[in-house]
Amino acid sequence: MEVFSLINIGGTIAFAASGTLAGMQKRLDGFGLIVVAFATAVGGGTIRDLLIGRLPVRWIHDTSIILLIGGVALMTIFFRQRFARLERPLVFFDSLGLGFFTLRGIQEGVAANLSIPSCIILGTVTACFGGVLRDIILNEIPLLFRKEVYATACMAGGIGYFLLRPYLPAELTDAVVVALVFGIRTWAIRKNISLPQIEP
Repeated sequence: MEVFSLINIGGTIAFAASGTLAGMQKRLDGFGLIVVAFATAVGGGTIRDLLIGRLPVRWIHDTSIILLIGGVALMTIFFRQRFARLERPLVFFDSLGLGFFTLRGIQEGVAANLSIPSCIILGTVTACFGGVLRDIILNEIPLLFRKEVYATACMAGGIGYFLLRPYLPAELTDAVVVALVFGIRTWAIRKNISLPQIEP
């Protein structure tokens, strides 16, 4: 449970920051930024919990998650000038959140005794659908449905998890999966690699 908590905290922080930064680009007010941060951080986990029948969903009865998201949003607003010095901070935090929540979703699937394909799908849903909700709120076509390497990175991380799991310690497997998803996503953006678009 401690490892689960650390992974959840890492993903929540990363996605709350990415949601806040995305809202800033749309010039939302402070309340709007916190709403977008919250939707980004809990959207995927909420859908995951609904899919596996865990009700009420975790954030409903865990005040610490709500306080963490609010705190991260406020810190991101306060230190926005420092974040601006980073190279593409939104991509950094979004990619980091993808890695953490892909792993979290897979582990939840394993704990629920789901099949390997179902675990990979659950990890992808957990990682991607907070961003989908964020983009819909901000009136953008979600990254998941554009040509960028997004869900593909999550699925690659899921495959890597089950390939490495029999041979590496659990903690090392977890770290490699997070790094793999983060690395694929950021590498694809740097190299301008994308999936082919389907022309009408």
